[in-house]
Amino acid sequence: MKLTRFEDLDCWKEARQLTRQVYEAIEQNSAWKRDARLCSQIQSAAGSVMANIAEGFVRRSSKEFVQFLFIAMSSSAEVRSHLYIAVDQGYLSKDSFESIYTQADKVGRIISGLIKYLRTKQTKSTK
Repeated sequence: MKLTRFEDLDCWKEARQLTRQVYEAIEQNSAWKRDARLCSQIQSAAGSVMANIAEGFVRRSSKEFVQFLFIAMSSSAEVRSHLYIAVDQGYLSKDSFESIYTQADKVGRIISGLIKYLRTKQTKSTK
């Protein structure tokens, strides 16, 4: 099956779920909502995962797609890092932290697998 839309990529679907979880967690905690800087940073990082997957996909070049996937994977790590700040500040319960952290980790692993696949495909096409 040939993918024609970034919305069909599992990594993008999972990144969307991650972004949803981040926004919901912030919405449920008024103290976190008042921490505008952390809110902005974690929301931007989560949105960046989705956006970079989409932008890389539409480039129609595996090499460029891989570059954008690395940025998306880095953004998922940024989300995980910001989650530690949120839990340390009491904005998140340990359960919520674990749930969102697990989702961010899952997204990163899926992206990593896609990068490996695309790199293998690139190597085979140049031989």
